[in-house]
Amino acid sequence: MEDPTRCSVIIVGAGISGITAAKVLADNGVEDVVILEAEDRIGGRIRKEQFGGVTVELGAGWIAGVGGKQSNPVWELARQFNLRTCFSDYSNARYNIYDRSGKIFPSGVAADSYQKAVNSAIQNLQNQNQLDADADASQFQTPAAPKTPIELAIDFILHDFEMAEVEPISTYVEFGEREFMVADERGYELLLYKMAETFLSTLDGQISDHRLKLNKVVRELQHSRNGVSVKTEDGCIYEANYVILSVSIGVLQSHLISFSPPLPNWKTKAMIKCEIMVYTKVFLKFPNKFWPCGPGKEFFIFAHETRGYYTFWQHMENAYPGSNILVVTLTNGESKRIEAQSDEETMKEAMDVLRSMFGDDIPDATHILVPRWWNNRFQCGSYSNYPIYANANHQLIRDIKAPVGPIFFTGEHTSEDFSGYVHGGYLSGLDTSNAILQEIRRNQGTMF
Repeated sequence: MEDPTRCSVIIVGAGISGITAAKVLADNGVEDVVILEAEDRIGGRIRKEQFGGVTVELGAGWIAGVGGKQSNPVWELARQFNLRTCFSDYSNARYNIYDRSGKIFPSGVAADSYQKAVNSAIQNLQNQNQLDADADASQFQTPAAPKTPIELAIDFILHDFEMAEVEPISTYVEFGEREFMVADERGYELLLYKMAETFLSTLDGQISDHRLKLNKVVRELQHSRNGVSVKTEDGCIYEANYVILSVSIGVLQSHLISFSPPLPNWKTKAMIKCEIMVYTKVFLKFPNKFWPCGPGKEFFIFAHETRGYYTFWQHMENAYPGSNILVVTLTNGESKRIEAQSDEETMKEAMDVLRSMFGDDIPDATHILVPRWWNNRFQCGSYSNYPIYANANHQLIRDIKAPVGPIFFTGEHTSEDFSGYVHGGYLSGLDTSNAILQEIRRNQGTMF
């Protein structure tokens, strides 16, 4: 076996947090960094693929929080590198709700149902806040659960897409309420590659730096006051003074990485409490478009008696005119269900839904693309999902983020204000690398 590779800092994971942290360290003189990435590419949950003649984003696809007094740092990166985006507004989706006979619910019915759902969500929020304050639960007003197809559909879009309507979300408060979809043939990942190129060497446009090691699956992490030793699945060993774990919270929960000595109970208990959102965008390519286009028609909803059953649809004509691609978003239980079945079964289900909305004479889809984030052992889901009502979440996130000796934790799940967002991952990478720089300066007495 070769001697262990020694460096100052090991970074596990080359997603937005890991690349950002590595760049900050390099910019501040800590250049002997090794980045261990389990897959054959950088990007993590930012991932593009060619489909139907265009580039589609399998994971993160929007820059959320634009147009406010404070500029979103990811939006600034997008502008710096001329990333192509298009404005995306799904607020009209609630007025494009189809029933199973293909009729659109009257706008008044949709508006009433939506307001009922908002009131219910607000009541649930108040109940939880009272519960957090140890109030008498017998005084709670329990709102009726959604039952009808339109109620279930609106409940789905409200809680899976429009949380800001219920509780002010920091992203929209801090950075603005506009959202832009990435529609660039180079992909959202362009931002990561451009950052990486500032401190990693390239050859013929490809990263060739020995400090970035792809296809390196970290399985064991030994730690002590003297530093860390990391062992990968192929038997390689890397040693460092510090390690930054930028893997997803789902990977931390999955025990893909073993720790010796084990992480303390307060850390593991906190990690277990964080929920994982599975968010699946299924892409369908057609020979021609048969759906309505134009202002307010980019998104449409299917009301089904099963919550989240092929509910939220989007056409890609605004992003890529003439692409003839539809995207349907599924989450959590429905995501896991379709991941377990064949793409042919998923296509049949999706076509049955589309024919309910637009008639039996619409053409068959020619291609389908079904990402599988839940069953990807290097992701184990899409993003962290902290309940918006729990005031105790801040302490929970702090516990998840807190270092254990030389082990530092980063990622969107460690962002107190922006968990679940790309900018949350970016900002957490900044925070974690700066924390390590402070630690290095304190221990070595060196100013970088």
